[in-house]
Amino acid sequence: MDDAITYRQRLLDGMAASIDANGYRNTTVADIVRRAHTSRRTFYEHFADKEACFVALLTAANAEVIRQISAAVDALAPRETQIKQAVETWIECAESAPAITLSWIRDVPALGAAARGLQREVMEAFVVMIQTLCDTEEWRAGGTAPVSRQLAILLLGGLRELFATSVEDGGRVSDITEVAVQASIALLAPRA
Repeated sequence: MDDAITYRQRLLDGMAASIDANGYRNTTVADIVRRAHTSRRTFYEHFADKEACFVALLTAANAEVIRQISAAVDALAPRETQIKQAVETWIECAESAPAITLSWIRDVPALGAAARGLQREVMEAFVVMIQTLCDTEEWRAGGTAPVSRQLAILLLGGLRELFATSVEDGGRVSDITEVAVQASIALLAPRA
């Protein structure tokens, strides 16, 4: 692996570890480089500041979630099973990194324009994933029309808020698994 890529990944891992230990707001560049076993100079060769590192971490984390969801869905399974596989995988990913999930909910909105761009990019990537997962022979055979961008955004926004309220209220994301699966099935059901 290229040294630059290795150092960048170590810095992202250092950021994630520091968020896990201290939260994003209390994380400093010194914390990140200490956990990454690298220098401030190396940090600034890769990132302009702590916020840029955070945005890069969240971008990579969300890309990995999309990859895992896409890999978990069996395109030959019945539609309801596919939805359950996708929602459960998303929830498992959120629970595997609870500090990052909580930071995404609480800290990203306070970052301003950079975060808004990140939010829109991530939303678009999830929309494309949903549209791709729902555009299969199994879905078409069941009478499901292609999922519109608006419907995908509605689904994602609802699930995200359900995740957020569960976590902010001190619960676990998995507490909402059943309702998230049922709501997703209802929203993506074939229309008469």
